[in-house]
Parts: sequence; C-alpha cells; structure tokens
Amino acid sequence: MTNSPKTSAPADILGIGNAIVDVLARTEDDFLIANQLAKGSMRLIDEVEAERLYQAMGPATVISGGSAANTTVGVASLGGKASFIGKVRQDSLGKAFTHDIRAIGVGFDTAHAEEGPATARSFILVTPDGERTMNTYLGACQNLGPADIDPHTVQAAAVTYLEGYLWDPPAAKAAFRKAAELAHAAGRKVSITLSDSFCVDRYRDEFRALITDGTIDILLANEHELKSLYTTSDFDSAVAALRAEGPLTVVTRSEAGSIVIDGASITEVSAEPIERLVDTTGAGDLFAAGFLLGHVRGFDHTRAARLGAIAAAEIIQHIGARPEARLKDLASQSGLTIS
Repeated sequence: MTNSPKTSAPADILGIGNAIVDVLARTEDDFLIANQLAKGSMRLIDEVEAERLYQAMGPATVISGGSAANTTVGVASLGGKASFIGKVRQDSLGKAFTHDIRAIGVGFDTAHAEEGPATARSFILVTPDGERTMNTYLGACQNLGPADIDPHTVQAAAVTYLEGYLWDPPAAKAAFRKAAELAHAAGRKVSITLSDSFCVDRYRDEFRALITDGTIDILLANEHELKSLYTTSDFDSAVAALRAEGPLTVVTRSEAGSIVIDGASITEVSAEPIERLVDTTGAGDLFAAGFLLGHVRGFDHTRAARLGAIAAAEIIQHIGARPEARLKDLASQSGLTIS
C-alpha cells in the first residue's frame, strides 16, 4: 500500500521559506559562552548585531541556505521536481542565492525587492561536536507576503512545504495561509516543519491550531520540537498526545533514527551509518526532502524515511546544508530507485 497524494501533480514539492545566505564558521564552546549564545539554538538578530558577530567570528564559508530552500535543493538532487518561494533583495547576496538555487534545478521566480532591507543571512557557528548555533538576520525575508504567492506554482505542486521559521514575520504568515488554502482547493497536501524548539516556544498555540484545524497534512519535527509542542520532557507522552490529534508525522531522533506516526501506526526507521559527523546544519531539511519526495512518489513509510535518512547522512558529513554528492545516486546505491 502506498501513501501518495490522491492527485497527480507536475511538481513534487514547493518550499515556502526564508531565502537566506549562510555564513558558517567553526568555533569553540568558549566563544558561545563569551557571547551569551545558547548552544544549538536559533535566534533572530538585527543588522547591528549581525555586523558585530561577523567581526567577532572566525574565518567563514558563505553558502546559500534557508531551511525550506535547502529542502527543495535536496528534492532536486534526489531527482525530483521542486520550486521555491522566498524573498531576497536585488543585491549581491540576493543574486548569489538566486543563481545557486536555480543552478541545481529548483524553480525560483519570486520577484526581488528593489529597496528595503538587505538579503537575509544566518551566521552559523559550528562547534567540534557538529552542533550548530544560528544567529539570523532576516532582512528582506520579512517582506515576503501574500502577493508573492503565485496560485499556479502552488497548484502545480503535490506538497506545499513551510518552514516554522517563517512564522515570525506577520506578512509571511499570511502568505503561508494563502498558499495552504490554494493547495487544499487544488487537492494538494500541505506540510510544515517545526524548525526549532525555540520557534515552537514562541508559537506553540498557533502551531497546535494548524494541526487541529486540518491546515497541516504532514508534520515534520525532531524530538525536542515535539516535546516542546506538547510541553513535556517525556518523548512517549509527546507521541501519545500527537497521535490523539495529529496528522501524518515524522519525528527525527538524530543517531536513533526516526519514527513515522500515522494514526495508530508507528514505524521506526534506523539512521544511516556515517564515517564522521562534521556539521548538523541542514540535517532536518534534507531528511524532509527525502521523506516528502518518497511520500509523493508512493513509497511506504519505511522507504520514505530511509530516503530521508540517506539525504541527512550525506549533509552532516561536510560543512554546509547543500548536498555535495548527487543524492539520487546515493539512494540508488542503497536500493531506493527514484523514477
């Protein structure tokens, strides 16, 4: 039995999210402590703090990023068809972001802002254990609004996928609600990733409402985000609460693998083995790419979660959240053929 959407679509996944350029640097825990940064968190910063942090951090690597954008790039690398909606400024970083995402085959046609804040950037500090601490200046991202949501693009995608980080700017929130309505009207599915436990803390009630009112068809989260969603420190209690009200849900648990919750059914899938953990940035994004593409292409829950695990395993073995190997080839080598 498969679990694919009931209607066919010319595109697999549409990602809607923050169009961000990542600035990554290796650092020690002492630097985080000295700068009062909560390890493993994501915080929003203004332009002044962005400049201060950039001057304080060590040598950096600049790579196009953004959670949902990373997912669409992963879908394309797996051989799927993806598109992305996000806002950049008509500046050097905005042009770089546009080039990078289009170069891998993701459709990106959102109009660039001609004025206002600069293109967003996220300063990602990676400690020796591979954990990442993110400091994000949203810039032009905050100007994404309902007018940027193209009905044809939404209706052409089997799944419209939102990152929880997008829930901060009110206009972007309205944009997602518009996209969800368009998707459901066309018989498509809507998915969200909770993105970060600190993000869940800010919008717990609103995220819960999206689940209970039927806006969300597929939920992706890690175990920390799920526990935050249901305000419990016990994972089993969070799972039980979700099963009582939630949609199809995938919960990632780092090296412990993942679980897929589908009503009364729970499927456990192991993580893929890796040679060396380098940087966890983008692990959840790439897992989402694999699982959602597998779901759209009719994979059962186990095979879809395995595809997600393969994509995540590739990304955590190097710096940056964009694949360095062709994910479709890696999947094929593991017995998962994507046609």
